[in-house]
Formats: sequence, structure tokens, C-alpha cells
Amino acid sequence: MEATVRGVTVHYAEFGSGTPVLALHGAGVDHREVAGALEPMFSAASGFRRLYPDLPGMGRTPAPETVASNDEVVEVLLDFIDDVVGSEPLLVLGHSYGGYLARAIAQHRPEQVIGLALVCPIGAQTRNVPDHEVLVSSADLAIDLGPELEASYRGYFVIQTPETLSRFRDLVAPAVPLVDEAALMRIFSRWELRHPETGNPYPHPALILAGRQDSTAGYSGPADLARHYPRCTFAVLDHAGHALLHEQPALAQALIVDWLAGVHDRND
Repeated sequence: MEATVRGVTVHYAEFGSGTPVLALHGAGVDHREVAGALEPMFSAASGFRRLYPDLPGMGRTPAPETVASNDEVVEVLLDFIDDVVGSEPLLVLGHSYGGYLARAIAQHRPEQVIGLALVCPIGAQTRNVPDHEVLVSSADLAIDLGPELEASYRGYFVIQTPETLSRFRDLVAPAVPLVDEAALMRIFSRWELRHPETGNPYPHPALILAGRQDSTAGYSGPADLARHYPRCTFAVLDHAGHALLHEQPALAQALIVDWLAGVHDRND
């Protein structure tokens, strides 16, 4: 599906019906990674309309010269919400870079965004990031991805098994050649968002998940975010790196489904 906003044709996938959930993927991939991780989880939570856009410069969403900063990416997403969702309440979930954008959306629309979930969120700066450490490596793992993708897989996952390799092969690898590297360099050169947690504290249920072995976002930064969200559940998951949704899917599902239920219960 497509929606054209601010001169950008945003490609997105949509599933289900009910309360809208906008789910934002990380950098260097497209909507397939977060959709592939989350869709099985929604089998335990009905009544949600899931929206998975490709962010500008990734997947099938271009990033024209007019999109030259993360603030402008947020403006595109706000107009996307207006076009596809309208004024009805919605939830926003973001993984990694998508979490950075999700924070800004919630700050811009604190009344409309009735639930916020951040999975391995990155921010303006990153601190206290552990070294990459592989905790599980299957002896019989046959990687046939080519040297660059193999290096990406090994640098992303701390649980390296046939199951996580399959997820990488199906949900991450196909998006890599679609990335507009020049566009992302332009956007990320103006990385810092204008105060994603300004104003009054966010009043709705929030969830922050961090990986204990996350060598990209760490867990100290996500822990600091929790103070901005007085109705926040914060969890650090062991045996999970930046690929937390793939490495701890059952535990992540339990926490995300609980957050979804909490949003419904507290906003009925």
C-alpha cells in the first residue's frame, strides 16, 4: 500500500482491524523486519490494525532532497498518521532508530498516541555500550549469505542459531540492497531531534525493552528514558542483543501483549 505525504510516497503494509498500531523499523532495513517479528505476537492480541511503513530512504519509500534531517522524517510520519489514521487514537512502537522517531511522535501527539513501546531504542547519544558478545553459537551453523551479510548477521545477533539465521535471512537480508545510503547519510547528518521528551511527562502506558548484551543501544540509555514515562514498564532481557525481538521472542511477546492489554484497559 502507499500514501503520498509531503511529496514522499510512503510504502507500507497493513494487517488486521481495530485500534491502529504504528510500528517503525530500525535503520538499514525495512518494514519486513519489525512486521515479521511482531505479527506472530498479535496472534495473542486481537483488535489491532497494524501499520508498518518503510521509513524514508529504506525499503520502497524514497527520501527526496526535501527530507534532510530526522525532524523532517518525523514530519513525514506525522502527515502519514493524518492521512492513514486520521485523528483517532493510536499506539506507536519503534525498534532501534524507529524508537527514536516514536519518542518524537509521542511528544508531538501526546493525546492521540495512547501507548508507546520502545524496543532497544537509540537516541541522540549512546553511552555505556557493552562489547559485542556472542552467547550462543551453533556448531553446525551453515551461513550461505556472502561475506558482507554474514558479517552483518554475526555483528547483530548474540544468539547465533539456525532459528535466528533464518530470521535474518528472511526479514533483514532482503532489505539491505534497497537502502539509499546517500539519503541516509544526508538525513543522519542532522541526527538530533528537537527535544523528543519536552513538555509534560507522557501520560499513557509505555514499555521499554532493552537487551542486556545490546552492543548498539546498550541498556543504560534506555533505563534513563524510563524517568520520562511515569507509566512505564522497563525490562532488561538477558540473552538478548540489539536483535532482541528475534532472540527473545516469547518473552518479548509476553511483555508487548501485556502492554497492549494495559493500553486498552486504561483507555476504555
